Amino acid sequence: MKQTVIYKKNDRFSLQADFYETNREHAPVIIYIHGGGLIWGTREDITKDMIEFYTSNGFSLFSIDYRLAPESKLPDILEDVQDALRWIEAEGPKYFSIDPNKIVIVGGSAGGFLALCSGTFKHKPRAIVSFYGYGDISASWATNPSPYYLQKDMVPNEIAEMLQSNQVITEGTIEQRFLIYLHARQHGVWVQKLTALDPIKNKDQLLTLCPIHHITKDYPPTLFLHGTKDTDVPYEQSVFMRAALLKKDVKTKFITIPNGEHVFEKDFHLPIVQNALKQMIEFLQEHVQE
Repeated sequence: MKQTVIYKKNDRFSLQADFYETNREHAPVIIYIHGGGLIWGTREDITKDMIEFYTSNGFSLFSIDYRLAPESKLPDILEDVQDALRWIEAEGPKYFSIDPNKIVIVGGSAGGFLALCSGTFKHKPRAIVSFYGYGDISASWATNPSPYYLQKDMVPNEIAEMLQSNQVITEGTIEQRFLIYLHARQHGVWVQKLTALDPIKNKDQLLTLCPIHHITKDYPPTLFLHGTKDTDVPYEQSVFMRAALLKKDVKTKFITIPNGEHVFEKDFHLPIVQNALKQMIEFLQEHVQE
């Protein structure tokens, strides 16, 4: 059963989240963060298969919206994730049978990046799972034109600007918003769209927004899942982030999906995907029970 709540509101926007209850009392909670290049996506992007998978394995699920770029910038988006974490801890137990001390954050792609950022928050989740996420938006894969997206029809700047809004956007379909992302990746301006920072002139400021450069020994246990044929987020982004965690002796695990593409779990019933998901649940159960 789904219950929708507003976890953050002011006079300019409100942010919603969908709560899916599991069948156990005082359950651990997964905060799920959708992907979409930080430019599109909604809390409803999570598939029925994945909702059922999490809840049938004893986890309640809190799938959140957040403000989207380029109308909002990355610091605002990170603030939304922190506020979602605060809300489910402080307010969640008033509405749902959850354990506020057992909250983990799971995200895919841009959501994986935001999940990895949560490990640098002052108030952290118990564990993190990054599906094909990234830890470094200052690197060339993010700041340069994407060879993969350059193979597609070029999106002119006028089209991208026409699709942007002068309002705060908290939900956006791929049909409405993907061309903004495609233009940004084709022209090497994606990071500027997200942050309003020039990757060369404002390098130091940009590094403050890259979790790979802010890992401490109290960073939460983290699981990475990434396919080797990912054309959107390089597989190496997970490799490098995990290496940075290992240097600080942070508990971490890496599941490689051979020949796996971006959003590999869309092939939910494939044995290799099912095996990876089973390992993910074991990882989460281990770290919420510590």
